[in-house]
Amino acid sequence: MSDIYQRIYDRKRMAAAEAMSLIENGDFICVPTGVGEPPTLLTALSEQRRNFHGVTVGQILPLRKYAYIDPETVDHVRHLAFFFGGATRPGGNEGWIDYLPSYFSEMPSLIRNRQLRVDAVFSMASPMDEHGFFALSLATDYTMAAVSMARAVILEVNPNVPFTNGNCHVHISQVAGLVESEEPILEVSLPKIGAVQQAIGEYVTDIIDDGSTLQIGFGAIPDAVVMQLTHKHDLGIHTEMIGDGILKLLECGAVTNRKKTYLPGKMVATFALGSQKLYRFMHRNPMLEMHPVDYTNDPFLAARNDKMVSINATLQIDLLGQCCSESFGPQPYSGTGGQVDFVRAANRSRDGKAFIVLPSTAKGDSISRIVPGLTPGAHVTTSKNDVNYVVTEYGLAQLRGKTARQRALALIGIAHPDFRGELTEAARQLRLL
Repeated sequence: MSDIYQRIYDRKRMAAAEAMSLIENGDFICVPTGVGEPPTLLTALSEQRRNFHGVTVGQILPLRKYAYIDPETVDHVRHLAFFFGGATRPGGNEGWIDYLPSYFSEMPSLIRNRQLRVDAVFSMASPMDEHGFFALSLATDYTMAAVSMARAVILEVNPNVPFTNGNCHVHISQVAGLVESEEPILEVSLPKIGAVQQAIGEYVTDIIDDGSTLQIGFGAIPDAVVMQLTHKHDLGIHTEMIGDGILKLLECGAVTNRKKTYLPGKMVATFALGSQKLYRFMHRNPMLEMHPVDYTNDPFLAARNDKMVSINATLQIDLLGQCCSESFGPQPYSGTGGQVDFVRAANRSRDGKAFIVLPSTAKGDSISRIVPGLTPGAHVTTSKNDVNYVVTEYGLAQLRGKTARQRALALIGIAHPDFRGELTEAARQLRLL
C-alpha cells in the first residue's frame, strides 16, 4: 500500500460517534441494500438520533432493526424505504415510514438527476488496496451513484468484506470519514423448500434450456428452481442478487458462463445475500463482477444474453395476468425491486423466458392467489403486457401473445381445483368467457 494513501487513510479514520459530526440537519443518508448496510455507523446514528432534526435514511431491504427505526423519533431521523423488509414493514403499514416507488434499475438515475437528493453515504467497504481503492462489493446497486453525488461519503471498513472486480470501487480521495469494524458479515440462509415449491420448481426447470443465462430472485420458489438445475449444462448468471443457490450451481458444474452472449465467461450481480462461504468466494474472483444496478438490471443490456431466463415470485395474479408482488391490497409488503427489469429483459432476449411463480393458494388453501381481479388498492408490479409464463404447483400457463379469454382459461387451469369453478363463473361475469 502506498505510504501516501496510508497517511490519508489514517487522517480520515475516526470513531463511529465522531463520524456523526459529518452529518447535518436535513441530510439524506443513502445506505446500500441488505448486508451492505454498515452496522457500526447505523448504530452510532441511532444512539445520537435525538441530536439531529430532519435527517432521512433511504435504503432497499434493511436487515436489522436499528434504534433509529422508531416512531417516537421520526422528526429527528426518519427511514425512507425503497423496498420493505421485516425491520421496516410495520412502520410502513402504520404510516411513519414512507415508501419510494421505483424500478430498481432506475434508482441511480433518480440520484444523478437530483430527483432523489443524496447528501451522505453510509456503506460497508472492503479494506483499501495498494492503489487507495475500496470495494463496495456487498451492494453496489444505487450506492455508486450516491457516492458520485454526496457531500460526505463515510465507509465502514471491514476485513470480512470481499474485494471484487467490476464498477464497485471508491477511492480514498472520495471519502470523508472511515470507521473500522471486524464483526462477521451478516449471513442470510436459504429459505426452506416444501412440496409446493418443489412442484413449481419442476415445471420451471423442465423448460429451461442448457446454455441459458439466469436471473434468480430471492425466495423459496426461486431457490427450489435452482436446486433442480444441477443437471443442466453451461448456464450463465446475469442477475441482481448473488446468493448461495447460485454458488451451488457453480460447485456442481451447471454454471460455466461459457455460452453467454453478453460478457461470456463473466458472472454479474449488483448485491450479495448469503453465507460467509459466498462472501469468501467473491473475493478477487475473476469470474465475478459486481456492478451498479443500472448496468445489471438494464433490460436492454441483460437482453443481450440469448436465452435470458428470469424467475421471480408474486403474491397475487388476476385473470388478465396483472401481478401484485409487493402488497396485500393497499398494505405494502416489499417493493418493486428488479422484477420488472428482468421480465422485460427476458422478453426482449432471443429465446428468453420470464417466469412468475406462486403457490396457488394462501392461508391453508382457504384463499386463491389467482383471482378475477386484484384486491382493491393492490400495487401492480408486473403488468398484463409484460407477463409471460405463470407457474403454480398445478402447472404452467404461457400468457404472452394470448387473448384475454385464452389467458383466463390458462390461469384457471393452474389454479387450485377447489377454486376453478368460482373462477370460471367470475370470468363469465367479467365477459372473459
